[in-house]
Amino acid sequence: MDYKQELITTIHDFGCDLDFLEEQLVKLSEDSPTAVLIPALYEELERPAIFGIREHLKTCAFVKTVVVCVYADTQAQYTKAVQFFSELPQQTFVIWENGTRVTQILEHLNDRGLSILNFKGKGRAVWLGLGIASLQASAIALHDADIVTYNRSYPLKLLFPLLEKEFGIAFNKAYYARLGDSPRNLNGRVARLFVTPLLTALTELFGYRQYLRYLSAYRYPLSGEFALTSDLALNIRIPGNWGLEIGLLAEVYRSLAEKRIAQIDLGIFDHKHQVIGNSSQEGLQKMCRDILRSLLRTLTETEQVVIGRDHIHALRVKFRREAQDYTRQYFVDARFNNLQYDRHQEEVITEMFEKVIIDAGELYFSDPAGAQIPDWTRALAVVPDLREQLRDAVMKDMGEVHAIACPRIEPIIVPPVPVFGNNGTVAAQ
Repeated sequence: MDYKQELITTIHDFGCDLDFLEEQLVKLSEDSPTAVLIPALYEELERPAIFGIREHLKTCAFVKTVVVCVYADTQAQYTKAVQFFSELPQQTFVIWENGTRVTQILEHLNDRGLSILNFKGKGRAVWLGLGIASLQASAIALHDADIVTYNRSYPLKLLFPLLEKEFGIAFNKAYYARLGDSPRNLNGRVARLFVTPLLTALTELFGYRQYLRYLSAYRYPLSGEFALTSDLALNIRIPGNWGLEIGLLAEVYRSLAEKRIAQIDLGIFDHKHQVIGNSSQEGLQKMCRDILRSLLRTLTETEQVVIGRDHIHALRVKFRREAQDYTRQYFVDARFNNLQYDRHQEEVITEMFEKVIIDAGELYFSDPAGAQIPDWTRALAVVPDLREQLRDAVMKDMGEVHAIACPRIEPIIVPPVPVFGNNGTVAAQ
C-alpha cells in the first residue's frame, strides 16, 4: 500500500468514508462557508461534462456558494448560462467576464493605474471569480468545466482539509490518474512527457534547490483542481498565461509554509484533451513554453539562480535523455495494466516538447518578469470596494436575465451523460 509522504502533506484515499466526511463538512461549513469556482468558456456549457457537474453539485449541501465565470460572446449566450445554473440550490453567481458591466469596472480600475484588461483567458476568469468567492466563503474550491468523471467527492475532498482546523491546511491540490476510457490509455501528456522529465533535468543542471524539490513533491502539478482559503486567494498573483497551474504553485510556495500545503487523491480522472499544436504558439506546445518560462522566472526569483543561454542548451540535452527514460517506464506500466500505449508516438511528442525549450528560454531572456495579474490586495488598495462593485454588477446582469420579458430562449441542451460514482465507476441510473 502506498503510504508515501512528500515535502507537502499527501492525503491518500485508503477507502475513506465519504458519507462521514460529508456529514462533518456540512457542520463545519455552517461556521466557515465554502464556495466552488468554475471558470468556463460558453462553448463548455454546451458539452455533456458540465451537465454532470451541475447534477452532482445539486447534492453538495456543504457547498454554500457557486461562482461561475463565463466568457460569452452575446447576451443570448449569457442568458442561457444563467438559466442553466439557475437549477442549483446554492447561492449562485454567473459572472459575464466580458460583459459591459464587468468591463466598465475593469476600465475604471485601468484609469486608476491598474490594468486587468490586458490579461485574457482562464487567468482573468479565475481572478474575477476569486474576488466574489472570497466575499462569500472562507474556503474556495476551483475546478474546470470539462471534467467527465466528476462526482461529489471532488469538492468534498478538496474542501474538507481546509475546514478541519486541526489540520492547519491553507492550500489543497488534487492529484489523480489521468486514464482515457475509449480506448483505455494514459493521458496527461504534458505532465508525463514534459514536466516530470523537465524537473529531473533542472535538478541535475542546477543541483539541489528547495523550489524544485517542492514542485517534485506534487504528484500532478498541472491539475486544475485545488482549494484555498479566502485569505490566500486575496494575496496571490494569478498567472495570465497557459502556465497558470505551475505559476500558481510558485505563488503558494512564496506565501505559505510547506506544512500548510497538501495534495489529495481524487482517484480516476478525465477531461477534454488539447491538441499538440504545430509550433510553440499553439496547443500543448504553447502550454509547455509558458510552463518553462514560469519555472525559469521562479528559480531566479526564489533560488537566486542566474540562467544563461548555455544552461538552456544543456537543459535541452538533459531533458531528451530523461524523457526517453520515462517513456520506457510508462511503456512497462501501461503494458502491465493492458493500457493502449504507442511508444513511438510518445517519443515523437517528447521530441516536439524538447524543441519548445529553446523558444521558452529566448522568451524568458527577453521578458523575465512574465505575465501575472496583480493580487487582490493591491487591487483593493486602489478601489477598496472593488469586490462589492463586481458582485453588484453580476447581480444586476443576472437580474436582467430573470426579469427579461421576451420570447423564451431555448435552454442549453446536452446529451445524456453517465453519472459517476465516488470510485470512478458508472453509477446505476
